[in-house]
Amino acid sequence: MKNILIVEDDKALAEGIVLVLQQDGFVFRCCHSAKEARKMLETESFDLVLLDINLPDGSGLDICRRLRKEGRNDPVIFLTALDTELHEVTGFQAGADDYITKPFSLAVLRERVMAALRRAERYQSAEDSVTLLKEGPFTADLEKQSFYRGDEEVFLSKTEQKLLITLMRNKNMVLGRETLMEKVWGNDGDFVDENALSVSIKRLRDKLEEDPRNPRYIQTVYGIGYRFQAD
Repeated sequence: MKNILIVEDDKALAEGIVLVLQQDGFVFRCCHSAKEARKMLETESFDLVLLDINLPDGSGLDICRRLRKEGRNDPVIFLTALDTELHEVTGFQAGADDYITKPFSLAVLRERVMAALRRAERYQSAEDSVTLLKEGPFTADLEKQSFYRGDEEVFLSKTEQKLLITLMRNKNMVLGRETLMEKVWGNDGDFVDENALSVSIKRLRDKLEEDPRNPRYIQTVYGIGYRFQAD
């Protein structure tokens, strides 16, 4: 199921969007302020973000810019009353995938959402076709399932492999614990002891970091999750 975040201070509009799109089996998170949106985006990744620009305590433009600065590719569609050409250009320059001005047809919104998700899936398919990842001193040969630190091969368990690949593919991005568990263990993540993630991170650091107690690459973001810090 696709996970969609709606950031909209008009609660009636947010409810209308959910009503129209829930028939497609999407899962929704809704918030009504920039502060709430930033908190959710720090702990979760989304298949799509529907983002108002004029929020009571900030700008959706700043939220989108921050996502792109962190290297995140969550598709963003702006929903806004700002309808001049300059506003639209500014939205796309901030990193938006689409820009829809209010008032709009919910039926048209649905089609724009579906189109954005299709583009994201094509991007993900292209990313998945990459067989060699290189970040910092680490190389992951996905075709051969071989992993190296410099010229030295490092032998990782299947869980450690999935964890490292997920972190490298999302370099410089903070991944929440729940997101990582879903990526690594899939649907079984709901039945895995949360301590398993901490144990796997420790083992990965022991094998990859020069000083596992003071990790340079696999960093803890306290209260949220982990980040692979690329050079």
